[in-house]
Amino acid sequence: MTVDTDDNNLILLINECFRNTLRRLIRIVPVLDHITFLEREQKERIINKARNDCNQTAVDLLIDTIVAGPRQPGWSREFVDALLFAGCTYAAQIVGMEKLPSPSLEAENDCCVKLIEIMGPSLLAMKTTDVCETCYQSNLITELDRQNILAETTNNGPMAGARLLLHRIVLRPPGWFSDFLEVLNKTEHADLVAELTGTKPGKGADESPPESSSSDESTGQQEEERDGEGERKEKQGEEEQREEKQQEEEQEEVQQEEEQEEVQQEEEQEEEQQRGTLTTEGGDNINVAPDVCVAPKVCLTLRPYQLTVAQPALQGANSIVCLPTGSGKTCVAVYVAKEHLDRRRQQGAPGKTVVIVNKVVLVEQHFIEFGKYLKENYRLEQVSGDSPNRQAFANTLTGHDIIICTAQILLNALLDTEDGISLSDITLLVVDECHHTHKGDVYQQIMVHYLGHKMANMKRKKMGKDVMLLPQILGLTASPGVGKAKNREKAQKHIIKICANLDASVLMTAPLGEHSQDRQKDIIMAERRTQDPFGDVIRHVMQSIQEHAQLKPSVETGTQRYEQWVVEEEKHAAKDGNQRRRACAEYLRQYNEALILSNTIRMCDAYHLLSSFYHQERRKKEGIAQTDTDNFLFKLFDDSQRRLEDFSKQPEYENNVLSELRTVILKKFSGPDEEVRGIIFTETRLSAQALHSWIQENSKFADMEVRSSYLIGAGDQSAVKPMTASEQRDAIRKFNSGEVNLLIATTVAEEGLDIQKCNIVIRYCLVTSEIAMIQARGRGRADGSSYIVIGVEGSGVAERERLNEWKENLMQRAIQGVQQMDEATYKDKVMGDQLEALMEKKLRQRKSDERVRRLLPPSAVKFRCRGCEVVACEGTDIEVIEDAHHVNLTEDFRSKFNINANSSYGDGEMTAHCEAEKYMSCKKCGEFWGPEMCHRLLECPCLSIRGFVVMQGDRRETLESWTDLPVQFPEFNYCAHASEFVGDETEDI
Repeated sequence: MTVDTDDNNLILLINECFRNTLRRLIRIVPVLDHITFLEREQKERIINKARNDCNQTAVDLLIDTIVAGPRQPGWSREFVDALLFAGCTYAAQIVGMEKLPSPSLEAENDCCVKLIEIMGPSLLAMKTTDVCETCYQSNLITELDRQNILAETTNNGPMAGARLLLHRIVLRPPGWFSDFLEVLNKTEHADLVAELTGTKPGKGADESPPESSSSDESTGQQEEERDGEGERKEKQGEEEQREEKQQEEEQEEVQQEEEQEEVQQEEEQEEEQQRGTLTTEGGDNINVAPDVCVAPKVCLTLRPYQLTVAQPALQGANSIVCLPTGSGKTCVAVYVAKEHLDRRRQQGAPGKTVVIVNKVVLVEQHFIEFGKYLKENYRLEQVSGDSPNRQAFANTLTGHDIIICTAQILLNALLDTEDGISLSDITLLVVDECHHTHKGDVYQQIMVHYLGHKMANMKRKKMGKDVMLLPQILGLTASPGVGKAKNREKAQKHIIKICANLDASVLMTAPLGEHSQDRQKDIIMAERRTQDPFGDVIRHVMQSIQEHAQLKPSVETGTQRYEQWVVEEEKHAAKDGNQRRRACAEYLRQYNEALILSNTIRMCDAYHLLSSFYHQERRKKEGIAQTDTDNFLFKLFDDSQRRLEDFSKQPEYENNVLSELRTVILKKFSGPDEEVRGIIFTETRLSAQALHSWIQENSKFADMEVRSSYLIGAGDQSAVKPMTASEQRDAIRKFNSGEVNLLIATTVAEEGLDIQKCNIVIRYCLVTSEIAMIQARGRGRADGSSYIVIGVEGSGVAERERLNEWKENLMQRAIQGVQQMDEATYKDKVMGDQLEALMEKKLRQRKSDERVRRLLPPSAVKFRCRGCEVVACEGTDIEVIEDAHHVNLTEDFRSKFNINANSSYGDGEMTAHCEAEKYMSCKKCGEFWGPEMCHRLLECPCLSIRGFVVMQGDRRETLESWTDLPVQFPEFNYCAHASEFVGDETEDI
């Protein structure tokens, strides 16, 4: 037989005959470690498939890659060796075409595997260390397996080690089951042997498993395990008989290949339905270690406290699950969804589960978590604003059983009267971070929609009419909070309102018992600087600007309250047409930001902020006549720039709070912990980036192997470039993998995100609510994690932290009060809140209808530049693309602005407002007017309403959004503009 023929036969074998078997037997990660005949990029794709999907699909990709070729000479021998090195002995026998199993032997082995999985909970009670050592002596596991199992036992307990051992032994060639029974007998586990064999304790392991084949070879093999050398000889004889029988059956096996494949698929489906016990005991993240992923299915059980809080939902009731961050809320949701869909399928009724989240980055995260357990039996899909299928939600729901989406996507589908969906199309609705279900939130709008149908059903029932089916609701939260409550009664009212909004009949909590985590908490307050020459220069400049603009602040500079004040002053000045005051207010905001940065991070970061801002402002004014105010503001900075730069380089004037942070980080990373990962929460995107730069530029952190990155939000309401959802996922992935071990984040990371193995959480100069405190503290999921608050004396950080602790205690007492409330009182309060929510919706609808009736014609408004008052355009010049983008393609408008290249984010305030390659700026003053977008090959100037003052006769307004302007603009006429462009003889078509 030629080499090519052998190669083709092997490809046929692994691709068609034994693909399903190899999917179960191959441990992809350790096997790839010993393979060199694949390119590095190919191996990385396969490993990523294992991480993001599961081991089985990664094996499929490996087989597909091998089949596609090209294949190097000697690849098959290397593949076999790699399987042997990885402990995949049975898979090595198949690929090496040695002792290929007969169909009957395969069926018997599958039964044994299934039995181990069914009896998994009982087997986890074994004496793991003794069984492991005896299995190693009996060649049931490899030395590497032994080391991993003992390490898992040491790190996570005997049950975790037993779970890994069971996953290992089922990868052995047929015959392992009787050897395993012998090991259990030797290690004094007669009770387990009895359970596995269906015999009474003490009778021995001479009976085959209840599910096993009753063939002679199966029965013979079980009986031959009884006594000494005689058993061994008989066993060897039987192996010879098996080999002879195998050779006789090979011809028949080839002929029945397709039929066998169908049988194997049916067995796997049946196996999937019966599995439900062998599992990891993960918390909220439901993470499965790479070694465990080799099992054909990852099944799911709940911890006792998780099962307790899940009970009402499992019985079909609307409920809220309230568990601390990291204790398994997502795990509960997956379990409830599985039971719900299983039950619906058994009843022959359609089941549709929709999971809604409040952040785009959470969509993919939950899609992965639900997929680990449910993708084998149910069809899953994810939909967000980034998804191409967001416009066809109804079709997506029809074709899938589980959909993970942002709340806005679901709301849009519910409000779409033509191509949308009805709530009756959903049977289970899971609301993640459900404490956001309050007035004005998207969650609340969805649930008010639900409550409207609920009330209509009550009326229809009284009239004896059919009712509309509504989905079961499951809310998940770590903290419902107390709102503005200052006593238990009002705190209970706040919590009941959330329950009412979610139509929850019960709010479930449970003590975590042995799974609770004790976190060390410290509050560190640094002394204020005795000397601050850098800040003094900034404050002097700010005082000069305030006097020039005749502004008299009532709040202290360098605070968030000052920023709020100066933002309002800028709006009023733009509305009044006072350009001097408006420009001064803009500059004051930048100086205030620099002062905050200097007080919390480094002076050089504050100096860089100001110099970058002035550089951008000067670029805006190039070729433009500068006003007296422009010259005044530029001269102020020029006069102080040298002093600011000099002071920023003198470390003796740095703030003390940064020194405290440095001490905490270095102490933690030089401590006894083998692996340290931490998160620093800070207030602004700017401070997150500045802290990252500080760590990167400090050699002491590099010596301690501190590897930092930052994680910020995706909105565009800041002068700092936002992170895309993809960039956020990448940052979290690097942190979870250990590539980054210190993450500096704004509040975007406080809720929901799957951030694991964090053992230190630092809140740095940050004042927020009790919900944010609980969420941030919960990011520390590793055992023995620390929670540290760092601030400056007199800043209010320590006081707010103590207030949040008091509110947390108030919340716990309020939750107990709600849970102890008698059913009738609870229902009465819930009904009252629900009727109030519906009344509020009706009032809002009336106002909205009234607003529509009072819509102004486009001719009623015109737009002036916010920076210089020049008339930019008339309302009649504006058209709207896709109900979102307001564009003006008139030649008169084009003559009034310059087109600038949007070279990079973070280069100034203007470019942070748009993601287009080009943007418009006023020819007279350089004010940002909006991006230039490309729509179906047409270049369209897209107006940002924040760049203009809107004129309605003598009335002037500054608006933040086009939705705030009561004008109905016409839809964009593409044909008219395109035909005009095509017919323009000056254009080269």
